[in-house]
Amino acid sequence: MLIIFGGLPGTGKTTIARELARQIGAIHLRIDSIEQAIRDCSPDAVGLDEAGYRVAYAVAEDNLRLGRTVVADSVNPLQITRDAWLEVGRRAQSIIMEIEVICSDSREHRARVETRKPEVFGLSLPSWEQVISREYHPWDREHIVIDTANRSLEQNIETIREALSPE
Repeated sequence: MLIIFGGLPGTGKTTIARELARQIGAIHLRIDSIEQAIRDCSPDAVGLDEAGYRVAYAVAEDNLRLGRTVVADSVNPLQITRDAWLEVGRRAQSIIMEIEVICSDSREHRARVETRKPEVFGLSLPSWEQVISREYHPWDREHIVIDTANRSLEQNIETIREALSPE
């Protein structure tokens, strides 16, 4: 199974993706970690966003073909990145689930962005202005939306786990 997360920085997607991966024994692929590793190797790298996603697509497909569940954790802001993740899952003949994480309380979202600390060594986190001005296309197909405003991590994980289990 390929579980694809998306959402603006500071919505809580990495916290949810990491915990979900831990609970279900999945591979957690975090674009921030991949991009920072590339940046560390080549500070002048151009096309870093595309390179990070392409590395993640390849690693995800390798693991899906081994029968592993992969949790893909990225902003996933554009239709083209979302479509590319779907293609990875299709090529590996995997079940695919798309999850968008939002925080509908803009004050809470801003506070998270402005107070969080980087978990990836060397990673520069975006400012609130960078988050709200970022290009982010609306989703045009069915997907799960998790609103982290006024909900605990456990509640959000439970919502996803319920969607994962067959009825």
